[in-house]
Amino acid sequence: MLNRIIKFVLIALLTALVAYEFYQGHIGNGIMFILLVGLVVLLLFKHEVNLIAFLQVRRNKFDSARKILAWVKKPEQMPTKQRAYHYFLQGLVESQSNAMTKSEKHFKKALNTGLSMGHDIAMANLNLAGIAMAKRRKREALNYIAQAKKHDKAKLLNDQIKMLKGQMGRI
Repeated sequence: MLNRIIKFVLIALLTALVAYEFYQGHIGNGIMFILLVGLVVLLLFKHEVNLIAFLQVRRNKFDSARKILAWVKKPEQMPTKQRAYHYFLQGLVESQSNAMTKSEKHFKKALNTGLSMGHDIAMANLNLAGIAMAKRRKREALNYIAQAKKHDKAKLLNDQIKMLKGQMGRI
């Protein structure tokens, strides 16, 4: 909560600085400070640790993403959406290190907390389906695959869903 208060104070100070710079006629400085205000407002809605960890996951640097996610000591104090994405990123990182139980726990927390994007919900369900298949829980895996298919509106995960269904026949 203190972090949010600091961000609001910073937004107020930077906005006052923008007004002062425009009043003084320094248009270039005013525009630069407007961009800074925009950055702080963005960080108000997206937790900076999650953004940095997401960039590391995109680069396939899962060890550094794990270290970055460990910076957050109390994710319960994050806003709900940011907490959900924190758990989602932890689930992705743990799934790459073959810690299925931890990964399953984090993905379930992320889904219960409330991921907002449909493709992220589909991805979490698809990972949970893979974990359920690895643990020989076919019925649960089928439920997760159905949920993934329902939330994958753009059909981005179609190939992975087909692959999992093909592997399901072998169980």
